[in-house]
Amino acid sequence: MAALAGVAAAVLGAGAGELLAALFAPSASPFAVVGGALIDAAPAWAKDTAIAWFGTADKAALLIGIAIVLLGLAAAAGLIEARRRRAGVIALVAIGAIVGVVALTRADAGPLAWLPSVLAGAIAATALRMLVRGASFAGAAAAQPASATAPMNGDTAGQASGSPAVSSRRTFLVWAGGTALVGVALAAAGALTKAGSAAVSVARDALRLPRAASPAPVAPPGAEFDVAGISPLITANSDFYRIDTALVVPTVDPAEWRLRIHGMVDREVTLTWDELLALPLVERAVTLSCVSNPVGGDLVGNAVWLGYPIRELLARAAPRSDADMVLSTSADGFTAGTPLEALTDDRDALLAIGMNGEPLPLAHGFPVRMVVPGLYGYVSATKWVTELEVTRFDRSRAYWTDRGWSAEGPIKLQSRIDVPRGGTSVGAGDSVIAGVAWQPGSGVSGVEVQVDNGPWERAELASALSDDTWVQWRMPWRAQSGDHRIRCRAIAADGTPQTDAIAPPAPDGATGWHTISVTVA
Repeated sequence: MAALAGVAAAVLGAGAGELLAALFAPSASPFAVVGGALIDAAPAWAKDTAIAWFGTADKAALLIGIAIVLLGLAAAAGLIEARRRRAGVIALVAIGAIVGVVALTRADAGPLAWLPSVLAGAIAATALRMLVRGASFAGAAAAQPASATAPMNGDTAGQASGSPAVSSRRTFLVWAGGTALVGVALAAAGALTKAGSAAVSVARDALRLPRAASPAPVAPPGAEFDVAGISPLITANSDFYRIDTALVVPTVDPAEWRLRIHGMVDREVTLTWDELLALPLVERAVTLSCVSNPVGGDLVGNAVWLGYPIRELLARAAPRSDADMVLSTSADGFTAGTPLEALTDDRDALLAIGMNGEPLPLAHGFPVRMVVPGLYGYVSATKWVTELEVTRFDRSRAYWTDRGWSAEGPIKLQSRIDVPRGGTSVGAGDSVIAGVAWQPGSGVSGVEVQVDNGPWERAELASALSDDTWVQWRMPWRAQSGDHRIRCRAIAADGTPQTDAIAPPAPDGATGWHTISVTVA
């Protein structure tokens, strides 16, 4: 009962903390603070492992893990409190205070960042003391001799259901259960409240994107094959992968958004939201990929982005000749280091506000993010971007390069088999092998497919939207009964085939041929 008291008290405190965060400090949710600190402290191998195990559900897995550890600590605090008065209470207060201090160290911490965690600890401690008292009373009643509570007529059933011991246990369970339910209700109220998030969502929904001064090129004939199961030419916003360090999606009011360009420049530049909307925006299709994407993985997507060329903004600031890097900063403190050349050459590096014809989704960087063709997202695709500092690689280090990842991160030549799916069974006879290939910045000139140990055969390549996007491919296949191994390799624009050398994602992207096994019935 004491352990249950600790769990119920922790649920109440956690729920109160989430509601308080929603009301006063949206980025300081106790769970988000702990999770963010763990993400920041995690080495590169831990991040890779989490993504390999859980994919885009890595944040949910982390939060569940935090909840499990919290409940374990709370149960221990209940047991301690039952044995040493106030010891468990002090433990819960201390946990809340520690998380509150950590909240103040976060990059996006406000003056009230400490409040949700500290009050959550105090509320949990108060509830723990009351519930442990109830558990002690119930325990004392249960310890009374049977003769003290036995009915005169010998009705043992009456003793089981109506004795003070049973009644005390029931009362305790009602109080503990009610406490936990109140905590769940408070957490739900916090999720519904989030005033800042709701206001930003309304602003996003009301936004009408300006018409592009330079629209995206129209897809040429034959750009998309009619093959069931192949990745679509354009990835829907709802299906686009999301990998970042934000457990709580930052809510940035576009009316208050500013972009500051400073550092090794002749002129510091500040851009407002209205000024950005008034610029001649361009629309371009660009494929983005996460450096953690394994060979054949799905952490890659192609979208049509609306934005303003970053090179034009940097030209206003006039970077100095010895600068070679731009350190971009997100509203939540995340940083990425992008080669200055990649932002000033003729590629379509954009300060993007639109994605597939609508304002950026909140989770993909609304109101403004960076999109840079040819570079993995960890060095280029900063969401909720608020700052560009022109600097040098030997002077500044970004979030992931400071954790062992390579500094520049060019996307490597990749291809993937979408059809048939690996590990599935297909029918014998005429079939098709199909998928996508990409190397943004230079494009793909071909794809080859090998079935079992046969010769490499050239697949049919769809028409590319541009060199910055993935391209579909397909090859007819006469499937014969048995187990088969299928693999593919892309051919770069200069004729170089995709390497077969197997390398993990860290420190600069995975390599190897995507290989699947299928059974033909």
